[in-house]
Amino acid sequence: MNKTAIYPGTFDPITNGHIDVIERASKIFGKVIVLISVNSKKDALFSKEERLDMARKSLEHLKDVRVEIHSGLTVDAAEKFNAQVMIRGIRAVSDFDYEFQISLMNRKMAPDVTTIFMMPHEKYTYLNSSIIRELARYNRDVSEFVPPYVNSKLKERFEL
Repeated sequence: MNKTAIYPGTFDPITNGHIDVIERASKIFGKVIVLISVNSKKDALFSKEERLDMARKSLEHLKDVRVEIHSGLTVDAAEKFNAQVMIRGIRAVSDFDYEFQISLMNRKMAPDVTTIFMMPHEKYTYLNSSIIRELARYNRDVSEFVPPYVNSKLKERFEL
């Protein structure tokens, strides 16, 4: 399929669950743009530039995936990158409720952009960046849940 999809998120940090969704999306779409979003409601552990670096290194094995930073509305990014599809990751019913509302609003603002929901592999359904940050903060091994480069950056950040 020769469509462009965007996959927005704060990716603070990117996890193996995110990567699982991106790898599968890259098999479906001609191009996937991972958007490092600047969320005004979240205090990030890593700067947007650090998140960009970690995501790019973690995804360099995927030739049709690129990573960009975007602040503002995701529908504006879809227009900017000429994306026809927006990917939203969901792990549980609680994610779906929130994402469903956002997708309806996005459809209102950008009717030509289709939102699809993708679930990560079941081994990652309980995983999110907040949990990873908290575990790393308390010197717990997160190497099973994040790429090696991200693991090293977490250790660096918490001086472990």
